Formats: sequence, structure tokens, C-alpha cells
Amino acid sequence: MEALKFYVKIGEEGRIELPELGKLKGRRAEIIILPLEEEEDIEDLLMASESSLDFWDNPIDDEIWNDV
Repeated sequence: MEALKFYVKIGEEGRIELPELGKLKGRRAEIIILPLEEEEDIEDLLMASESSLDFWDNPIDDEIWNDV
């Protein structure tokens, strides 16, 4: 199953517009609304999640776990 992700702005009338999804015509879909405050909030979250990956790049830890 292919997941699609769109960033849209909710209009003054409280409506959103999505692009045409012709290839999915007639299929059921679930839509989850995740309100975002500012674009910077997304970038901060992405940077924080990526920075924690450095923990796993540890040669001493690799050596110990390889012998277990």
C-alpha cells in the first residue's frame, strides 16, 4: 500500500483542497488532520530526530555488540 502525504493550508471557510488522485478513483482512504503551527516547528523536529542517530554510530559499541 502506497501512503501519500500532502501539506495543505486550511482555507478561510475551513476547507482543504487536495490534488487530483485519479489513480485511486473509487477506493476508500483515511484522512488524518495534523494541525501544524509553523514551518520551523517541522524543521526543528526533523533535525532533532536526525541528530539522535549519531548515537548508533559508535565503533566501541559496535565492537562490544558484535562479540555478544
